[in-house]
Amino acid sequence: MPDESAAAHPDSFSDLGLRADCGDCFGLCCVALPFAASVDFAVNKDAGKPCGNLQEDFRCGIHSRLRERGFKGCTVFDCFGAGQKVSQVTFGGEDWRGAGGTAREMFGVFPVMRQLHELLWYLAEALERPAARPLHRDLRRALDATERLSRESAAALLELDVAAHRQEVNVLLLRTSELVRAKAPAGRKAKDRRGADLMGARLKGADLRGANLRGAYLIAADLTGADLRLADLIGADLRDASLVGADLSDSLFLTQAQVNAAKGDGRTKLPRSLTRPGHWDR
Repeated sequence: MPDESAAAHPDSFSDLGLRADCGDCFGLCCVALPFAASVDFAVNKDAGKPCGNLQEDFRCGIHSRLRERGFKGCTVFDCFGAGQKVSQVTFGGEDWRGAGGTAREMFGVFPVMRQLHELLWYLAEALERPAARPLHRDLRRALDATERLSRESAAALLELDVAAHRQEVNVLLLRTSELVRAKAPAGRKAKDRRGADLMGARLKGADLRGANLRGAYLIAADLTGADLRLADLIGADLRDASLVGADLSDSLFLTQAQVNAAKGDGRTKLPRSLTRPGHWDR
């Protein structure tokens, strides 16, 4: 369990239902999504097939032992609250076991909803950034439009061109990033590492304030003690990256899944919207 409670921001992450609530979900991530036997999963599983660890009450039978049983990937995944939205709103509380003929439809809607909720997460954060105030009206419109889409019928969601909508939202997120990162310490030019291959990079203690790390490959990178405040981390791959003692307290567009995939400890500083993973060193 996390040792830090996530802050509840009015009209933001919690109010928008962007925090996963497995108690209100029908185990959709355990059924709808496929996974392959690897370091992240102990077995192969096809999309639409229930995981062998899923119980009748839609809870995981090995939840407290996932990592030791070879299911590290499950402890990294975060649906941004899409699971409960699909279960309780789109399908009105009718689960896939009893919803005759709609299971496939439900499983198809889930990944679409997850993308919409991920966009809502980024938009909600952007609206909390004072530096992005010039964009707040447009960001609010985009958030409202995305929220409306997330409440469409299952048929409409399956027809939605979510990639096109993501592209529209991303224009605003890029502009937000530029405004926020411009607040990094004056007199220094933050490096543009967008999409850079930094796998295994030695960045211990690096000053990465205001850096553009969108989509960067930071797999197994050593970011021990690095300063990542105001760095744009949207889409950055932080799997097994060392964030021990790093400062991400004001990093931009960081998600729980990225944090879960990395390695950290009690000295790692996270944004108040995120929680410290239970598997991190204390």
